[in-house]
Amino acid sequence: MVENKIKVFDKTEKVLKYLITTPSNYSKEEKLPLLVFLHGAGERGDNLELVKVHGIPKLFSKNPDYGNLRVVTLSPQCPNNLTWYDFKWEIVDLIKDTIEEYNIDKNHVSLSGISMGGFGTWEIAIQSPDLFSCIAPICGGGTNFRTWYIRNIPTRVYHGKLDDTVPISYSESMVNSLKQQGGIVDFIVYDDLSHDCWTRAFEQTDLIQWLAKTERRYE
Repeated sequence: MVENKIKVFDKTEKVLKYLITTPSNYSKEEKLPLLVFLHGAGERGDNLELVKVHGIPKLFSKNPDYGNLRVVTLSPQCPNNLTWYDFKWEIVDLIKDTIEEYNIDKNHVSLSGISMGGFGTWEIAIQSPDLFSCIAPICGGGTNFRTWYIRNIPTRVYHGKLDDTVPISYSESMVNSLKQQGGIVDFIVYDDLSHDCWTRAFEQTDLIQWLAKTERRYE
């Protein structure tokens, strides 16, 4: 099932539209993984159809049983002229609410995002590291001096070497810092791709399976 929802945050009065998908014959008695996806700048607005253009919502809105995986997916939409940095605490609240509403397995809550959503993935994971089992920021970047907070979160980073929108140095800086902190990180570089490296990452690798199956570490 694919659901279009709206949440209004009482404390901030901010509004987020979001997509939820649940697999066939879903029951709240079945504790499932949650895959959270943050879109890029081009999908901002108030039309949730835009969120379905790339990545996890693209695949699961067409087929909630994609890859024969039994997972719940959550894909919020950032309003126009704003970024995920403007909604980072609201996203955390939305994830926590979704975990409770859908009886999610708290040991399997992953976060991924592309471009602007890649930046958001780094930032939200760093501010709320205890929430996530694994993360996959794609062609993003962040504040590398804060990677200590996510050193125990399994991380996959993807970037196209030819990217002239978000230079690969943004990911390199985060990966190098995370490695220095003893982090668990794989860096996948596509030598032949520019900004859109997410299509290959999501549709031609085991990334989605990895996000669904990686278990939260307690260290």
